[in-house]
Amino acid sequence: MESWRKVWRDGVEPLLSLGSLEALRNGLANDDPRLLQGATTTPPPLQCVQEWPVEAACVLGYCGWEGDGLETVAEVEEYFARMCFEIDQRLGEPAGCRWFLNWYDETPRDEMRQRLLAEVHRALARRQGEDEFEEAPRVASRVA
Repeated sequence: MESWRKVWRDGVEPLLSLGSLEALRNGLANDDPRLLQGATTTPPPLQCVQEWPVEAACVLGYCGWEGDGLETVAEVEEYFARMCFEIDQRLGEPAGCRWFLNWYDETPRDEMRQRLLAEVHRALARRQGEDEFEEAPRVASRVA
């Protein structure tokens, strides 16, 4: 398995909310120009613009912004840093998130969108299956 995909599956995807995955699915499917490659946010995360609204964000920042309702450059930058830390912790590797982030930034956009969208669909389908599995005992207990 490619390094970026392993980091996505083991480190990134488990940390994302359902809303984040759905927002990312829509952003990738529609080639949302606000989904940045090569930068964390627009405007850039400078002290003088920390309270400005985000106009565009990288893959992780986009999930926090469009999926979880973050609004400012400071909020999205903090989310990005926290996600990187948590991904590294899950992987047990300092800077392990780089394998995914570098792939995301360096892969031609159309290829990145196609491959990452397939992973997002996989994650959403898996979560849907888990939700159905969790519902089954409740339904069974009502029938009994």
